[in-house]
Order: sequence, then C-alpha cells, then structure tokens
Amino acid sequence: MKKNTTPAASTYCPQIWDASDLYAAMREYGEKTALRYIEDGKVKDMSYKAFCDNILDMAAGLDALGLKGKRIALIGETSPMWLAAYVAVLALDSVIIPMDKEVAQEQIEQFIASVDAEAVIYGESFNGKFDKAMDTHPSLKHYIPMVPERGDHDQVTSYEKVLRMGAASVRSGWNLPRIADRAKLAEMLFTSGTTGSSKCVMLSQQNIYATVNAAMQYINITPDDVSLSVLPVHHTYELMCLQAELLLGMTICINDKLRHVVKNMNRFKPTVMTLVPLFLDTMEKKVWAEAEKKGKAKTLRAAMKTSDALRKTGVDARRKLFADVHKAFGGNLRVIICGGAKLNPALIKTFDSFGITVYEGCGITECSPLTTLNPFFAPRPGSIGKPVSCCNLRLDTAGYGRNDKGYREGEIQVKGANVMLGYYENPEANAAVFTDDGWFRTGDVGYRDDKGYYYITGRCKSVIVLDNGKNVFPEEIEEYLGALDTIAECVVVGRKPDENAPTALVAVIYPNYDKFEKDSSDENVKATILASIRAINRELPSFKQVSRIELRKTEFEKTTSKKIKRHLIK
Repeated sequence: MKKNTTPAASTYCPQIWDASDLYAAMREYGEKTALRYIEDGKVKDMSYKAFCDNILDMAAGLDALGLKGKRIALIGETSPMWLAAYVAVLALDSVIIPMDKEVAQEQIEQFIASVDAEAVIYGESFNGKFDKAMDTHPSLKHYIPMVPERGDHDQVTSYEKVLRMGAASVRSGWNLPRIADRAKLAEMLFTSGTTGSSKCVMLSQQNIYATVNAAMQYINITPDDVSLSVLPVHHTYELMCLQAELLLGMTICINDKLRHVVKNMNRFKPTVMTLVPLFLDTMEKKVWAEAEKKGKAKTLRAAMKTSDALRKTGVDARRKLFADVHKAFGGNLRVIICGGAKLNPALIKTFDSFGITVYEGCGITECSPLTTLNPFFAPRPGSIGKPVSCCNLRLDTAGYGRNDKGYREGEIQVKGANVMLGYYENPEANAAVFTDDGWFRTGDVGYRDDKGYYYITGRCKSVIVLDNGKNVFPEEIEEYLGALDTIAECVVVGRKPDENAPTALVAVIYPNYDKFEKDSSDENVKATILASIRAINRELPSFKQVSRIELRKTEFEKTTSKKIKRHLIK
C-alpha cells in the first residue's frame, strides 16, 4: 500500500468491510511501528508486521482449539495482546465479546453465561479471578490468560501457547478464512447501564467497519500522526478510532494507567488523542491552574485575544505564543476527537485558540457507534455535526415544539449500515427502540439547523415536564451551570417542594472546592454558587430557571465511560 500524506483523509484511506480487510491493509505497512507500549517500566515497539503475525497466529490457534464460529469474551487492559485477539476473533469469523474490566467479577461471569460464550481471553489483572468459574461456569470451556497463571487445569491454555499452536498451523498452510456473511452477528457488547439496566447489543462486521470507513472521511489525520490511547478499550468509540488509526497506518501509543496520562503525553508526544469531554475539561482546568499559579493568567488571556486577531489576517502564531500550553501536553498535540457526552462549545474555542483542533461527534453503542461528526473542512462548534456517510438521520417532532432559535425539535432517529442487528434475546427492548418503519430511536432530543448540522438539547428519558406543559431538558441547563468555575459537576432534576406545589428545577451540585478557601463554610459555598446561578437565570426564560440548589460532598457515581448515572439522583 503506497503511503500518502494528503491532508484530506478520505482521499488516501482504503475502504474495508471486515476484519480480514483490516488485516490485509495493515500487512502493507510492514516494519512501520504500529504500537508503542510500556512493559516492565520500559517503552517497547511492535511493528505492523509483528502485530499482523500475532493476529494470524492467534486466529489459527483459536481455530485449533475448535473456536471458529464460537463466542469468545475478551477482557483486560489495553495492550497489543488485547488488540491482536480482538482482530483475530473477528478475522476468524467468530464472535467477539469485549467486556468492561471495571464490572464486578460476578456480573462479568453472568454476562458471559447469558450469551453462551465458550472462551474468555483475559489480562493479567484477572489472573485467579476465574478460578471458581473453571469448575462451575455453565458455558465457558476455554480460559486463555495473556500472562500465564497456572497449568493444573485442562481448560487453561495460555495466550502464548495459543500463538504457538497457531504458528504451527500457519507453517502448514493455514490462512484466514473468507468472511462469507458480513451482515451476521460478529460482536456482542453490554451497554454501560446509565438507566440502571444493561442490554446486550449485537453488531455485524458490516456495522463495525461502516463506521471505521465513515470516520476517516471527516477527520484530518495522516499516516504520520501518532495517537495516545487513553479510553477503555472495550468501548465501541475507542475501538472504532483505534481500528481507523491502524487502517491508516498510524502509530498508536498505549497509556498504561489513568494517573499517568500527563506523564505519557510527554513520553510519547502524541499528535492525536481520542477523548471524552471530561478529559478536555480537566486539561483546560490544568492550563488555567498552572497559569494562575505562575501569575500568568491575565497574560494568557491577552495572548489568546492577540492570536485570534492575528489569525484573521492570515498569521498563525499559536504554536509560538502558547508553547508552554503545548509543552504540558507533550508538545505535538494538534487534534482531539471528542465524543461520548455533550461537549461545552467554549472548550472547542479555547483549544482552538491554543492551536489544538477539537472534532466533536456523536454516537451510541447501538450505532457502532458513530452517527454524526463535524467535518474538518467545515466544523460548527456547538453542533454534533452532520450525519456520516453510512447512515441517515431524521427528527420525530411529534409532541415537541420549536426551540428558542426557531427550529423544530424532536427525537433523533437513525437508519443505515451502522445500526445494530438488535438487542440479544430482548424482543421487548427491540420493539421499543425501533420504529415501525425500521428507524433506530437514539433517545436524544435535538434539532437540525438550516445547514444540515444537528444539535442535541437533551434526552427523552431525562426530560422534565413542568406543570404548565413545558418540556425542560436538564442537559441544556447543566451546560450553562457547567461553565461556572465554582461547579465541578451538576445534575438538574425536577422536584415538587410538596404535593400541591408546582414542579421546580433543582440543581444538585458537587462544588469545585479548589475555588474556595479551605475554611469556607457550606453556607458560604452555597451562597456564592447560588449568586452565580441567579445571574444565569436572568438570561434564561422563566420556565428554565433553577429555583434552588443542593450541595454534595462527593462526585456523582459514573459509568466507566464517565457518564453520570442520572437514575441514581432522585
């Protein structure tokens, strides 16, 4: 495959339709570094050739174990072994089940049993955790530890031994099978359960690679870019981005621990990162905290205004003006792909002023996950972008009115090659989530502007219906409150002071205590925040105004994708 660094990614990135296509594309990159990772405290490199050899040997080894076409669970930290196993299972035409490593062990084993998985491949942190299951689990027959843990159980075959078995088969002429049906079940994922329950999403290879193809058409990255993988690897969002980067021939660096993110940004010096809004918010706060600590906050704000003015004349001095900011993030960061939750448009503007472009998109596991993305050639901050090439979007406006901007709102619905096969053995949930004419209900409420860009204003399930019939989407109010530096996290709910009183908007707030003196009383913290919220209220329609606030001492409970579990806030 000829290397091409043309800025428009869609002009040089090949289209792929299954894992075998991905494998073939990666083979062309030969000795180029595919993965950089930390092992025993040292940075190690793996070439595309070595990575592909591992994929081929793993697929052949799994076939030798009789697992072709079977369901195989995969769990553990991001690593070359995890990624090779993921691609190998798909390329073998088997079914992969990426598992959340943060879920309780009992729940993990229940999930695995519920889908009749016959094997589990697991990272070192799970050594010993499946000991009991080896004698009692109803479906598991093979346990494959990435790091050997025991040899006294006939169901245990180490990852390394599977590779050796596969290598022997490959030497005898074994090769990857042809994927005969790209539309059949290939991946099973358990949703994170922000509403208190988890469902199993079924995806095909067509679903998975439709979004990989689509993503590359909207993001300005090249084979020379270097990424740092930070997000949980089992999420469809991270998996889509990782596979797109591998397809392109980029070098992917693997963050070993969350507390090492900043350290590893300086170690690997990435040009590209895939993040959720919480990370961007933390990064911005780090910049301003450091500036205030050095007494340079005022100078930094002035430099941003100067830089923005210069850019209007065609002069881009951001790398020079904000060298200290870039140094804090490794020195080379230029692109952040952000999704997974609503992003404050102010963050996009701030990072753009610094010289780092943020691409905001939207998706959901059930759509593999991508549905919309802001194109690099025509971004619109505040929007989730336009529908990507593999799907169409529409609004179901029944029961909704026009918003403050004059646009009709409605539930965003999706149809296309990225939409899941359905929920596993859950006909009630399938009936609820698909319309009669086959469109997937995202549960997001929003609108489309006159240029075709979509905006999300809230969730169907979280909508607060006031006594006067007005619909309030708490996420919209939370965005305003989130802009206050005295608030770390907040959730807006509707409550009645008593059964005869009208429903009122209440903000449950976890304060940013760093913005207050250490001996500040709760009354002082509350009064300060309330004064700021009253100022915001004056800019909002009366029915969207927060009437009172409640403080909490701890962060909200979140899913592993860092979404607040709203159902727990009453």
